[in-house]
Amino acid sequence: MDNRQALGSWLSGPRAAAEDAGVDFGYRGQQLGLPEEGPGSIARPGRRLGALAVDWALCTLIAYGLITDGYNQATGNWALVILLVLSVLTVGTIGSTPGKRLFGLGVVSVNGGRLGLPRVALRSLLVCLALPALIWDRDGRGLHDRLSAAVQVRI
Repeated sequence: MDNRQALGSWLSGPRAAAEDAGVDFGYRGQQLGLPEEGPGSIARPGRRLGALAVDWALCTLIAYGLITDGYNQATGNWALVILLVLSVLTVGTIGSTPGKRLFGLGVVSVNGGRLGLPRVALRSLLVCLALPALIWDRDGRGLHDRLSAAVQVRI
């Protein structure tokens, strides 16, 4: 092996080095039986972050306008509580938050169908903790989705 090739495999990461060695990882969602593209496929990270930003802005606006007397620490705390309630209510009933709906995303059970209220509540609580949402598996599902047996898909 040439030194340039060894350095290149190190820079591109372990997945690229494994693929060069002949390992087939497939596409995101293949292990879950989801299509590669189109409706029902795994939601991409950019759309998911955009949806979260819209939901957070909406919750901050509600907290600022209806609960606190100005933008301060209390506004952020109330926005987090509103995000939790918004997520439980909307994902539990229609399968997506306003931000997810705007970006064409939905939350479904791994087995298909909607999530039950206890799983929606667990997922929403873990999203508000933030750290579980930052730990992803190879399908692009966050720890909050894995623990609640959910998956974010394109609709």
